[in-house]
Amino acid sequence: MRVLITGITGFVGSHLADYLVARGDVEVFGTRRWRSRMENIAHLRDRLTLMECDLRDPVSVRRALAETRPDRIFHLAAQSYVPTSWLIPGETVANNLLGQVNLLEAVRDLGLGSRIHIAGSSEEYGMVHPDELPIRETNPLRPLSPYAVSKVGQDLLGYQYWMSYRLHIVRTRGFNHSGPRRGEVFVTSNFARQIAEIEKGQREPILWVGNLDAIRDFTDVRDMVRAYWLALERGEPGEVYNICSGRGYAVREVLELLLGLTSARIEVRPDPARLRPSDVPVLVGDCQTFRQVTGWEPTIPFEVTLKDLLDYWRQRV
Repeated sequence: MRVLITGITGFVGSHLADYLVARGDVEVFGTRRWRSRMENIAHLRDRLTLMECDLRDPVSVRRALAETRPDRIFHLAAQSYVPTSWLIPGETVANNLLGQVNLLEAVRDLGLGSRIHIAGSSEEYGMVHPDELPIRETNPLRPLSPYAVSKVGQDLLGYQYWMSYRLHIVRTRGFNHSGPRRGEVFVTSNFARQIAEIEKGQREPILWVGNLDAIRDFTDVRDMVRAYWLALERGEPGEVYNICSGRGYAVREVLELLLGLTSARIEVRPDPARLRPSDVPVLVGDCQTFRQVTGWEPTIPFEVTLKDLLDYWRQRV
């Protein structure tokens, strides 16, 4: 089986590549841009094929698909950092939507029978009322950031291409996920890196934080990529599935768990620059539908995820 991962050099893409290579029954291809950082997949370079491809360029996308003719496509490439989307809203929306349109049009034009996974986000739900928790797939979408709006667009484009052209598309809405290689701008990784730098004496024993009251549903990235595979293995085309643990943690609890993994004496201070123009108060999901369809269950405790993440930064700083 030939599998193509867009955004293979990213956090989730690299872990999906790990999972697929370990299976031993697929040939793995991945798209990258010329400026992509390669350290996440350096250990896999001789076990997969990389293709330079800018998803915003339809000619580049068509060439990549014509060369690989993948049986399955995992579309992970995106501008995925919420705060950045407020700084460059137009580029975020254009990048995420245009890249997907080019991908789906190339599949259509080449007549490929690929199964396609569209990686959505729990951020699509946005403002969720207390009586709507835990969040089901039928909940209204009320996005609160340009990034979230772009993911709603990707989600609905996937549905539209299934309805209009019967492309085999399965959409997922992944809730927060973390683990080794998580980008340092994301909250769990940012806290872990600050702790590792304090332990090494590279910064004062002060840990800077933003909104600690937000509640999020965390899954280990290694469980998340298993779910992505099962989404195409057993999921119904045209459907959308939540992927989550069903357990909510306040960011304050996440910080306390990480601080419990270090012997360093650390002072916590708020940083107004880390606050967002509008933040989603609570995102806790219900993934019973996905579990019933695929049999998936998360297997890695959140405490293990955080320990592995902190150890990752201890090795890097």
